[in-house]
Amino acid sequence: MYGENVCPNAQEPPDCPAPGTLMVDTGRGDRVGEFRGVAGPYWSLRPVGGGAEWEAEPHRVRPALLMEQLRARTARLNARSRGEVL
Repeated sequence: MYGENVCPNAQEPPDCPAPGTLMVDTGRGDRVGEFRGVAGPYWSLRPVGGGAEWEAEPHRVRPALLMEQLRARTARLNARSRGEVL
């Protein structure tokens, strides 16, 4: 029978967001990053505007609130104006 060996208490993985969607990794101190894709059991996120990607557990990631999106984009623009990033 289908589903016979499935644990009834298994947590369903969250739906994958569209690439580029800003997400918050609660497992890393609410770090905001762009969703890049799936890497095995993990989601790949990267800092807003570029940088090294990191892997996050999907159940510890949530969509960024509008204020979090604004904060991340503003921090990126400020760093760029100081010449810290391209």
